[in-house]
Amino acid sequence: MDSGQLFRQCVGIDISKSTFTACVCLYYISDLTQYSSIETFKNDKSGFNQFVKWSRKHILKNNPVTYLMEATGVYYESLAYHLHKLHLQVMVVLPNKAKHYMLSEGIKTKTDEVDARNLALMGAFTPLTRTWSPPNELYRKLRSLTRLNSELMKQRTRVKNNLEAINHTELPEPFVKKSYARMLKHIDDLLKENAQKIKDLIKTDKELYLRIKKLETIKGVALTTVVIILAETQGFALISNKKQLASYAGLDVVQRQSGSSVCGKTRISKKGNSRIRAALYMPAIVASTFNPQFKEDYTRIVQKHPKQKKIAITAIQRKLLLLMYAMWKNGESYDPKK
Repeated sequence: MDSGQLFRQCVGIDISKSTFTACVCLYYISDLTQYSSIETFKNDKSGFNQFVKWSRKHILKNNPVTYLMEATGVYYESLAYHLHKLHLQVMVVLPNKAKHYMLSEGIKTKTDEVDARNLALMGAFTPLTRTWSPPNELYRKLRSLTRLNSELMKQRTRVKNNLEAINHTELPEPFVKKSYARMLKHIDDLLKENAQKIKDLIKTDKELYLRIKKLETIKGVALTTVVIILAETQGFALISNKKQLASYAGLDVVQRQSGSSVCGKTRISKKGNSRIRAALYMPAIVASTFNPQFKEDYTRIVQKHPKQKKIAITAIQRKLLLLMYAMWKNGESYDPKK
Protein backbone atom coordinates (compact mmCIF):
# COMPACT_ATOMS: atom_id res chain seq x y z
CA MET A 1 0.00 0.00 0.00
CA ASP A 2 1.33 3.44 -0.95
CA SER A 3 1.03 5.51 2.21
CA GLY A 4 2.51 8.66 0.74
CA GLN A 5 5.63 10.53 1.76
CA LEU A 6 7.34 9.45 4.97
CA PHE A 7 7.66 12.19 7.57
CA ARG A 8 9.76 10.40 10.19
CA GLN A 9 10.55 6.86 11.35
CA CYS A 10 11.77 5.61 14.70
CA VAL A 11 12.68 2.35 16.43
CA GLY A 12 11.45 2.47 20.03
CA ILE A 13 13.36 0.34 22.53
CA ASP A 14 12.25 -0.56 26.05
CA ILE A 15 15.29 -1.99 27.77
CA SER A 16 15.89 -3.95 30.97
CA LYS A 17 18.72 -5.90 32.55
CA SER A 18 18.57 -9.08 30.46
CA THR A 19 16.27 -8.27 27.52
CA PHE A 20 14.91 -5.38 25.48
CA THR A 21 11.72 -4.99 23.47
CA ALA A 22 11.53 -3.06 20.19
CA CYS A 23 8.95 -1.65 17.78
CA VAL A 24 9.27 0.39 14.57
CA CYS A 25 6.93 3.31 13.88
CA LEU A 26 6.55 4.94 10.46
CA TYR A 27 4.82 8.30 10.48
CA TYR A 28 3.70 9.78 7.15
CA ILE A 29 2.92 13.34 6.11
CA SER A 30 -0.63 12.16 5.43
CA ASP A 31 -0.89 11.59 9.23
CA LEU A 32 -0.93 7.83 8.79
CA THR A 33 0.99 5.84 11.38
CA GLN A 34 2.22 2.29 10.80
CA TYR A 35 3.78 -0.04 13.37
CA SER A 36 5.87 -3.16 12.97
CA SER A 37 5.49 -6.27 15.06
CA ILE A 38 6.91 -6.03 18.57
CA GLU A 39 9.91 -8.25 19.26
CA THR A 40 12.07 -9.02 22.28
CA PHE A 41 15.84 -9.62 22.16
CA LYS A 42 18.55 -10.57 24.62
CA ASN A 43 20.52 -7.65 26.03
CA ASP A 44 23.86 -8.94 24.75
CA LYS A 45 25.97 -8.86 21.58
CA SER A 46 24.06 -11.66 19.83
CA GLY A 47 20.78 -9.96 20.66
CA PHE A 48 22.10 -6.64 19.35
CA ASN A 49 23.03 -8.18 16.00
CA GLN A 50 19.64 -9.91 15.67
CA PHE A 51 17.91 -6.65 16.56
CA VAL A 52 19.77 -4.60 13.94
CA LYS A 53 18.93 -7.15 11.22
CA TRP A 54 15.29 -7.19 12.33
CA SER A 55 14.99 -3.40 12.41
CA ARG A 56 16.43 -3.02 8.91
CA LYS A 57 13.65 -5.24 7.58
CA HIS A 58 10.99 -2.89 8.95
CA ILE A 59 12.37 0.58 8.22
CA LEU A 60 12.17 2.36 4.88
CA LYS A 61 15.61 2.42 3.30
CA ASN A 62 17.23 5.68 2.21
CA ASN A 63 15.28 7.53 4.94
CA PRO A 64 16.71 8.75 8.26
CA VAL A 65 15.83 6.54 11.21
CA THR A 66 16.17 7.14 14.95
CA TYR A 67 16.78 4.49 17.59
CA LEU A 68 15.14 5.81 20.75
CA MET A 69 15.49 4.39 24.26
CA GLU A 70 15.24 5.52 27.88
CA ALA A 71 18.20 6.08 30.18
CA THR A 72 17.31 3.10 32.37
CA GLY A 73 20.12 2.77 34.89
CA VAL A 74 23.16 1.45 33.03
CA TYR A 75 21.27 -1.26 31.13
CA TYR A 76 20.84 0.81 27.97
CA GLU A 77 24.52 1.64 27.57
CA SER A 78 25.80 -1.49 25.83
CA LEU A 79 23.13 -1.31 23.13
CA ALA A 80 23.63 2.44 22.71
CA TYR A 81 27.37 1.93 22.25
CA HIS A 82 26.74 -0.88 19.75
CA LEU A 83 24.38 1.22 17.62
CA HIS A 84 26.68 4.22 17.80
CA LYS A 85 29.60 2.14 16.49
CA LEU A 86 27.41 1.24 13.51
CA HIS A 87 26.96 4.99 12.87
CA LEU A 88 23.24 4.81 13.56
CA GLN A 89 21.37 7.73 15.07
CA VAL A 90 20.78 6.99 18.74
CA MET A 91 18.69 9.11 21.08
CA VAL A 92 18.39 8.55 24.80
CA VAL A 93 15.68 10.33 26.78
CA LEU A 94 15.27 10.62 30.52
CA PRO A 95 12.49 8.37 31.87
CA ASN A 96 10.44 11.31 33.10
CA LYS A 97 10.35 12.80 29.58
CA ALA A 98 8.99 9.56 28.11
CA LYS A 99 6.49 9.27 30.94
CA HIS A 100 5.19 12.80 30.45
CA TYR A 101 4.79 12.18 26.72
CA MET A 102 2.79 9.02 27.31
CA LEU A 103 0.57 10.74 29.87
CA SER A 104 -0.06 13.55 27.37
CA GLU A 105 -1.23 10.88 24.92
CA GLY A 106 -3.57 9.43 27.55
CA ILE A 107 -1.55 6.22 27.82
CA LYS A 108 -1.70 4.69 31.32
CA THR A 109 -0.89 1.06 30.61
CA LYS A 110 2.74 0.16 31.21
CA THR A 111 4.25 -3.03 29.80
CA ASP A 112 7.43 -3.66 27.83
CA GLU A 113 5.42 -3.92 24.60
CA VAL A 114 3.40 -0.78 25.25
CA ASP A 115 6.50 1.20 26.24
CA ALA A 116 8.42 0.12 23.12
CA ARG A 117 5.49 1.01 20.87
CA ASN A 118 5.05 4.42 22.44
CA LEU A 119 8.74 5.24 22.46
CA ALA A 120 8.65 4.52 18.72
CA LEU A 121 5.67 6.86 18.35
CA MET A 122 7.39 9.51 20.46
CA GLY A 123 10.48 9.43 18.26
CA ALA A 124 8.51 9.44 15.02
CA PHE A 125 6.03 12.13 16.02
CA THR A 126 8.13 14.44 18.21
CA PRO A 127 11.21 16.26 16.93
CA LEU A 128 14.13 15.15 19.12
CA THR A 129 17.24 17.14 18.41
CA ARG A 130 19.86 15.80 20.83
CA THR A 131 21.64 12.75 19.41
CA TRP A 132 23.29 10.45 21.93
CA SER A 133 27.02 9.96 21.89
CA PRO A 134 29.20 8.02 24.34
CA PRO A 135 29.88 9.97 27.53
CA ASN A 136 33.20 11.66 28.10
CA GLU A 137 35.64 8.99 29.30
CA LEU A 138 36.62 11.07 32.31
CA TYR A 139 33.01 11.36 33.52
CA ARG A 140 32.51 7.64 32.95
CA LYS A 141 35.48 6.88 35.20
CA LEU A 142 34.32 9.39 37.81
CA ARG A 143 30.90 7.76 37.89
CA SER A 144 32.45 4.35 38.59
CA LEU A 145 34.61 5.78 41.37
CA THR A 146 31.85 7.81 43.02
CA ARG A 147 29.43 4.88 42.93
CA LEU A 148 32.10 2.70 44.53
CA ASN A 149 32.50 5.36 47.21
CA SER A 150 28.75 5.33 47.92
CA GLU A 151 28.71 1.53 48.20
CA LEU A 152 31.74 1.52 50.50
CA MET A 153 30.08 4.12 52.73
CA LYS A 154 26.99 1.93 53.03
CA GLN A 155 29.11 -1.09 53.91
CA ARG A 156 31.07 0.97 56.44
CA THR A 157 27.86 1.99 58.20
CA ARG A 158 26.69 -1.63 58.41
CA VAL A 159 30.03 -2.93 59.71
CA LYS A 160 30.37 -0.08 62.18
CA ASN A 161 26.88 -0.75 63.56
CA ASN A 162 27.68 -4.45 63.91
CA LEU A 163 30.94 -3.68 65.68
CA GLU A 164 29.18 -1.31 68.05
CA ALA A 165 26.60 -3.98 68.85
CA ILE A 166 29.38 -6.52 69.53
CA ASN A 167 31.10 -4.05 71.87
CA HIS A 168 27.90 -3.80 73.91
CA THR A 169 27.43 -7.57 74.05
CA GLU A 170 28.17 -9.43 77.26
CA LEU A 171 31.28 -11.61 76.71
CA PRO A 172 31.70 -10.92 72.96
CA GLU A 173 33.47 -13.51 70.85
CA PRO A 174 37.02 -12.10 70.33
CA PHE A 175 37.37 -13.46 66.79
CA VAL A 176 34.09 -11.87 65.67
CA LYS A 177 35.01 -8.54 67.23
CA LYS A 178 38.46 -8.61 65.66
CA SER A 179 37.00 -9.54 62.27
CA TYR A 180 34.59 -6.61 62.25
CA ALA A 181 37.43 -4.27 63.25
CA ARG A 182 39.58 -5.58 60.39
CA MET A 183 36.69 -5.20 57.95
CA LEU A 184 36.17 -1.60 59.07
CA LYS A 185 39.85 -0.79 58.63
CA HIS A 186 39.88 -2.40 55.19
CA ILE A 187 36.86 -0.34 54.09
CA ASP A 188 38.48 2.85 55.46
CA ASP A 189 41.65 2.07 53.49
CA LEU A 190 39.61 1.53 50.30
CA LEU A 191 37.72 4.78 50.86
CA LYS A 192 41.00 6.66 51.27
CA GLU A 193 42.47 5.06 48.15
CA ASN A 194 39.30 5.74 46.14
CA ALA A 195 39.22 9.39 47.26
CA GLN A 196 42.80 9.84 46.10
CA LYS A 197 42.01 8.29 42.71
CA ILE A 198 39.13 10.76 42.29
CA LYS A 199 41.40 13.70 43.10
CA ASP A 200 44.12 12.45 40.76
CA LEU A 201 41.61 11.93 37.96
CA ILE A 202 40.05 15.40 38.07
CA LYS A 203 43.51 16.96 38.13
CA THR A 204 44.20 15.40 34.71
CA ASP A 205 41.78 17.96 33.23
CA LYS A 206 42.84 21.46 34.25
CA GLU A 207 39.62 23.14 33.11
CA LEU A 208 37.45 20.60 34.93
CA TYR A 209 39.56 20.96 38.07
CA LEU A 210 39.20 24.76 38.09
CA ARG A 211 35.43 24.60 37.51
CA ILE A 212 35.04 22.08 40.33
CA LYS A 213 36.98 24.39 42.66
CA LYS A 214 34.53 27.17 41.81
CA LEU A 215 31.58 24.99 42.81
CA GLU A 216 33.33 24.18 46.08
CA THR A 217 33.10 27.88 47.00
CA ILE A 218 29.47 27.26 47.98
CA LYS A 219 29.53 26.94 51.76
CA GLY A 220 28.46 23.42 52.70
CA VAL A 221 29.38 21.82 49.36
CA ALA A 222 32.45 19.58 49.38
CA LEU A 223 34.44 17.95 46.59
CA THR A 224 32.65 14.59 46.89
CA THR A 225 29.24 16.20 46.38
CA VAL A 226 30.37 18.14 43.32
CA VAL A 227 32.01 15.13 41.70
CA ILE A 228 28.98 12.86 42.27
CA ILE A 229 26.64 15.36 40.64
CA LEU A 230 28.96 15.92 37.68
CA ALA A 231 29.49 12.18 37.26
CA GLU A 232 25.76 11.38 37.36
CA THR A 233 24.89 14.14 34.86
CA GLN A 234 28.03 13.81 32.68
CA GLY A 235 28.96 17.36 33.52
CA PHE A 236 25.32 18.40 33.07
CA ALA A 237 25.50 17.25 29.43
CA LEU A 238 22.25 15.31 29.94
CA ILE A 239 20.46 18.45 31.12
CA SER A 240 18.80 21.18 29.04
CA ASN A 241 17.26 23.39 31.75
CA LYS A 242 16.68 23.73 35.49
CA LYS A 243 13.26 22.11 35.43
CA GLN A 244 14.64 19.03 33.71
CA LEU A 245 17.52 18.87 36.21
CA ALA A 246 15.16 18.97 39.20
CA SER A 247 13.09 16.22 37.63
CA TYR A 248 16.14 14.11 36.82
CA ALA A 249 17.21 14.29 40.46
CA GLY A 250 13.68 13.53 41.71
CA LEU A 251 13.49 16.93 43.39
CA ASP A 252 10.56 18.20 41.34
CA VAL A 253 7.37 19.04 43.21
CA VAL A 254 4.26 16.86 42.87
CA GLN A 255 0.91 18.29 43.90
CA ARG A 256 -2.29 16.33 44.53
CA GLN A 257 -5.27 18.56 44.06
CA SER A 258 -8.47 18.18 42.05
CA GLY A 259 -11.19 20.76 42.54
CA SER A 260 -12.26 20.84 46.16
CA SER A 261 -12.58 17.07 46.66
CA VAL A 262 -8.95 15.95 46.51
CA CYS A 263 -6.20 17.86 48.22
CA GLY A 264 -3.18 15.80 49.27
CA LYS A 265 0.23 16.84 50.58
CA THR A 266 2.66 18.52 48.22
CA ARG A 267 5.76 16.35 47.93
CA ILE A 268 8.79 15.73 45.76
CA SER A 269 8.55 12.97 43.17
CA LYS A 270 11.67 10.99 44.23
CA LYS A 271 11.40 9.37 40.79
CA GLY A 272 14.87 10.34 39.71
CA ASN A 273 18.55 9.86 40.43
CA SER A 274 18.70 8.88 44.10
CA ARG A 275 22.50 9.27 44.16
CA ILE A 276 22.18 13.00 43.50
CA ARG A 277 19.62 13.40 46.28
CA ALA A 278 21.81 11.45 48.70
CA ALA A 279 24.86 13.52 47.78
CA LEU A 280 22.97 16.76 48.48
CA TYR A 281 21.45 15.75 51.83
CA MET A 282 24.33 16.59 54.19
CA PRO A 283 25.36 19.72 52.21
CA ALA A 284 21.76 20.95 52.54
CA ILE A 285 21.86 20.47 56.32
CA VAL A 286 25.22 22.28 56.56
CA ALA A 287 24.10 25.09 54.25
CA SER A 288 20.84 25.58 56.15
CA THR A 289 22.85 26.02 59.35
CA PHE A 290 25.97 27.96 58.33
CA ASN A 291 25.22 29.63 54.99
CA PRO A 292 23.23 32.85 55.71
CA GLN A 293 21.46 32.82 52.33
CA PHE A 294 20.22 29.25 52.70
CA LYS A 295 19.61 29.56 56.42
CA GLU A 296 17.13 32.34 55.75
CA ASP A 297 15.24 30.18 53.24
CA TYR A 298 15.30 27.21 55.62
CA THR A 299 13.92 29.27 58.52
CA ARG A 300 11.16 30.73 56.37
CA ILE A 301 10.02 27.29 55.15
CA VAL A 302 10.14 25.76 58.65
CA GLN A 303 7.95 28.58 59.97
CA LYS A 304 5.45 27.74 57.27
CA HIS A 305 5.69 23.95 57.83
CA PRO A 306 6.82 23.54 61.49
CA LYS A 307 6.00 19.82 61.61
CA GLN A 308 7.64 18.97 58.28
CA LYS A 309 11.26 20.05 58.42
CA LYS A 310 12.07 17.59 55.64
CA ILE A 311 10.29 19.95 53.25
CA ALA A 312 12.77 22.67 54.13
CA ILE A 313 15.80 20.39 53.70
CA THR A 314 14.46 19.19 50.35
CA ALA A 315 13.98 22.78 49.21
CA ILE A 316 17.60 23.54 50.12
CA GLN A 317 18.77 20.43 48.26
CA ARG A 318 16.94 21.61 45.17
CA LYS A 319 18.25 25.15 45.48
CA LEU A 320 21.83 23.92 45.90
CA LEU A 321 21.54 21.71 42.83
CA LEU A 322 20.12 24.47 40.63
CA LEU A 323 22.72 26.92 41.92
CA MET A 324 25.51 24.51 41.01
CA TYR A 325 24.01 24.06 37.55
CA ALA A 326 23.86 27.81 36.95
CA MET A 327 27.42 28.32 38.22
CA TRP A 328 28.68 25.47 36.04
CA LYS A 329 27.03 26.88 32.93
CA ASN A 330 28.34 30.39 33.61
CA GLY A 331 31.77 29.37 34.90
CA GLU A 332 31.29 31.44 38.04
CA SER A 333 32.30 31.18 41.68
CA TYR A 334 29.68 31.48 44.42
CA ASP A 335 28.38 34.98 45.06
CA PRO A 336 26.13 35.11 48.17
CA LYS A 337 24.71 38.44 47.03
CA LYS A 338 23.03 36.96 43.96
